[in-house]
Amino acid sequence: MTITSSNPATSLVPAAPAPAAPTDVETVTFSIDGIETSAPKGTLVIRAAEELGIQIPRFCDHPLLAPAGACRQCLVEVWAPGRDGKLAKMPKPQASCTLEATPGMEVKTQHTSAEADKAQHGVMELLLINHPLDCPVCDKGGECPLQNQAMSNGRASARFVDVKRTFAKPIAISTQILLDRERCILCQRCTRFSEEIAGDTFIDLQKRGASQQIGTFDTDVLGFAGDLPTGASTLDTSGKPFASYFSGNTVQICPVGALTSAAYRFRSRPFDLVSTPGISEHDSNGSAIRIDHRRGVVLRRLAGDDPAVNQEWISDKDRFAFTWQSAPDRITTPLVRERTDDGTRGELVPASWVEALGAAAAGLRAAGAVGVLPGGRLTLEDAYAYAKFARVVLGTNDVDGRARPHSDEEEAFLAHRVAGRTLEVTFGDLDRAPAVLLVGLEPEEEAGILFLRLRQAVVHHRARVVSVAALASRGLERLSGTLLAAAPGTEAEVLDGITAGAPDELGATAGLLGAENAVILVGERLASVPGGFTAVLALAERTGARLAWVPRRAGERGAVEAGLLPSVLPGGRTVADSAARVDLAAAWDVDALPSAPGRSTGAIVAGARDGSLGGLLVGGLEPADLPDPALARDALDRVGFLVSLEVRASEVTDRADVVLPVAPPVERGGTFVTWEGRPRPFPQALVSHALPDHRVLDRLADELGVVLGLGSLAEVHAELDQIGGWDGARAAAPAVGADEPPAVAPGTAVLATWHQLLDNGRLQTGEQHLAGTAKRPVARISAGTAAAAGVADGGALAVSTDAGTITLPVAVTDMPDHVVWLPTNAPGSAVRDTLHADAGDLVRVAAGSTEVA
Repeated sequence: MTITSSNPATSLVPAAPAPAAPTDVETVTFSIDGIETSAPKGTLVIRAAEELGIQIPRFCDHPLLAPAGACRQCLVEVWAPGRDGKLAKMPKPQASCTLEATPGMEVKTQHTSAEADKAQHGVMELLLINHPLDCPVCDKGGECPLQNQAMSNGRASARFVDVKRTFAKPIAISTQILLDRERCILCQRCTRFSEEIAGDTFIDLQKRGASQQIGTFDTDVLGFAGDLPTGASTLDTSGKPFASYFSGNTVQICPVGALTSAAYRFRSRPFDLVSTPGISEHDSNGSAIRIDHRRGVVLRRLAGDDPAVNQEWISDKDRFAFTWQSAPDRITTPLVRERTDDGTRGELVPASWVEALGAAAAGLRAAGAVGVLPGGRLTLEDAYAYAKFARVVLGTNDVDGRARPHSDEEEAFLAHRVAGRTLEVTFGDLDRAPAVLLVGLEPEEEAGILFLRLRQAVVHHRARVVSVAALASRGLERLSGTLLAAAPGTEAEVLDGITAGAPDELGATAGLLGAENAVILVGERLASVPGGFTAVLALAERTGARLAWVPRRAGERGAVEAGLLPSVLPGGRTVADSAARVDLAAAWDVDALPSAPGRSTGAIVAGARDGSLGGLLVGGLEPADLPDPALARDALDRVGFLVSLEVRASEVTDRADVVLPVAPPVERGGTFVTWEGRPRPFPQALVSHALPDHRVLDRLADELGVVLGLGSLAEVHAELDQIGGWDGARAAAPAVGADEPPAVAPGTAVLATWHQLLDNGRLQTGEQHLAGTAKRPVARISAGTAAAAGVADGGALAVSTDAGTITLPVAVTDMPDHVVWLPTNAPGSAVRDTLHADAGDLVRVAAGSTEVA
C-alpha cells in the first residue's frame, strides 16, 4: 500500500471515489471582459470570473458563505438585455458577489472598464478613511487582502486629512479571540460564519451609519431583557456565555487584522514562517491543516482547504491545541529504571538507545506472556507495527488499541461491519442524506467538523437529524434535531422500537431512515450499552439505512484496519479464520500466527494485575481514560515488566521499567485514517531526530532477534500494499441482548456522561487561552430529579459513589427523571477517576454541602 502526501490511494484503505459529474444542469451564456462563457444557472458573476482566471477584488465574498454585498469592493460594469432584447447598461456598477449571471449579459471588470476601476478605487478610499496605519505591527501584515488590494486597486496617495476614528482595543471576544474594532471594514465575514456555519452568533453588527461597528454583547443595542450577567464580553447575542468551538475560523477568514488570536498575537510575521501541510491529530475527521513554524517552533495552525473533508474550517481544538507536542515534560532520551542488588526498583535514569533497547528486550524475554496496549492516537503505520510486533515478535493476540470503555460486542461489531469496509459512508454522503440518526454520538463534542457538515446539510438541504441520547445538547438544538430520549443503558430498547407503525417519533424516525441515502452514525460510547450494537445493526437492516462508526480519537479507525483488536488481523481478516491466518503468515514470512483470540484492554489490565501476564508494552495510553483508572494504575504497579513508548512524561512512564521516546505528529510523517476509512497522509513538518513508533518497534524487534521490516515509511507502505484488504469470510454479527435497566432507589440516579471537546485531555495542556473557552462544567438533571434531591437550578449537586464525590452546579434540563449527566473529564469532573463509574452505572445524588461558583 503506497501512502504518500501526493498519492493517498491505498489497497488496504482505498481513496475516495471521484464525485459523479452533474447531469441535466441548465446553463446560461454570457461574457466577461469580452470572453464568452457558459455557467450553470444561478452562478454568481464573481465565481464565473474566477473560472476564467479573471481576478476581481473582494473582501466580504467567501465561497462557503451566503452572498452579502457588504464591502462593495467587487463592483463591475454590467450590460444586460432589456425587455426589447437590446443590451442596456445598468445605471450603477454592480456587486459581482451578489449578481447572478443571466443570458446575454456582458460584464466588464476593472480590467476593461474605467467606470468599474474608478468605482473600486472609490470604495477602497472609503474603507481606508478610518483604517489605522499599523501594518508594521498588525498580525495580518504580509498576508492581508486589504494591504494587497490597496496597492492593486487603490489610490497612490490619501486625501483624508481629518482625525481617524479610534476605539479602545483589543476587546476580548473570548480568552482566545481578540477584536481590534478600528481595523474592521464591516465585511461581516465573521458574523456570517458564526450564524450560518457554526450557529454561534457571538458577535454582531451594532449601531448605524458612520458609527456602525462589529461588537460583542451589548444590552442597549441587542435588546437583552434582564440583568446583565457577569463577564459581558464573553456573551453571545442571546446573553448566553460565549463558548464556541469554532471561533478561530473567524480569525482566518477576516480579510484584515480586526480579529486576532491571543496565542499568536505579535509572535511572528507571515513572511518569517515556513508552512507545511498536515492532518489534525485530535479526532477521527482527519481535518486538513497548515502548520506554520519558525526556527523549529510551531507558532500557529490554520485550516487547510479540502472540500472532501473539512472544506475550509477546523475546530478551535484542531487550531490551537498543539503546544503539547513541545511541552516541558517532553521525553527526549531513553530512560531505564535502575535495579538494586536485591531487585528493588530504583529511579529512571537516562540511557543510550543501545542500552534501553537491550534492557527492554531482556525484560520482555524474561516476562513470558506480554500484553500490548498501544492507545488510540496512532497513525496507520504505527498501528500496523504494533499489530505485527504482537503477533510475529511476541506471538500473541493480546493486543488492543481501545484505550477507553469497550466491550466484546463492540469488537464483534467492528470486525463484522467496520474492518476492511472503507468509504461506505463519507462526508459527501451526509451532504445528500435526507435523515441522519445519531446513536451514542455527540458530533459537536466528539467530532467537530462532522457537526459542521451536518449543520450544512440541515441548513442547505433541510436534512433531518435525530439523536438517541439522554438529553438534547446545545449542538443538537443547533442542528434543529429531534431527541429520542433514552436513559443510559436503554438505547437498545429505543433502537428496537424504531419500526414502521410505531407511535410518535419512533415511527416517524423509521420512516425517515427508510428514505434513500439515510444514514445512521454510531459512536464509540455505545460500547457501554449491552445489546446496543446488535440493535443498531438490526435497525440498519430493516430500514435500509447506511451505517458508519465514528470514534473519538484520530487513530481508532486506522487501528481497526491495521489489526489492533484481539480477534482482528490487518485488512479485516479474523484471527479465527485459518485461511486468513495462512494468507497473512505468508505475507509476513512466518510459519504460523497465534490462532486463539486475545484479551481485550480490560482483560489485559486484569492479567497484568493478577500476574497471568508478566509484561506490558504500552503506547500512548492514559490510565484515566480506562473504565477503572485505579485498577489500571494498580496493574501497572504490579506487572513484572513495563515498557512505555511515549512523547511526554505520564502516569505510565512514571511506572515503566524502560521508556522509549517517540516523535509527535509534527516531527514525523504518517497517515491518519478518518471515520470514513479515508487515508489522510501528512509529511514531517519539523526537522527532528525523534523516531516514530514503528521505527522504535522495528529496532526493538531486531534486539529480540526478529526482523520486523518496518524501519521506514516506504517499507511499511510496501508491506501494506502487499497485504491489501481481505475478500474472504467476515466475522459474524454480534448477537447480544439488552440488559434490564437497574432499579433506581430514592436518592440514586443513572449516570450519563460524555467527553466535551475542550476538557482536561492531555493533548490540550499548555494552551490556557483555549482552555478559557471551554464550557463551564455542570451537572444536568430533570426538574423532577432536582426536586427529589432538594436542589434548585444553579445550586450545588453532589454526585457520589463509594469511590468519591463530584460536586457541580446544577443545570435543570429537559431530560428523563432519575438520570444525571456529568462531563467525563472536565475540571472538577473526572468521572472515571473520581467515581470509578461510567454511563449506565448507578450513582447517589444529593444537594451539595456548599455552593459551587
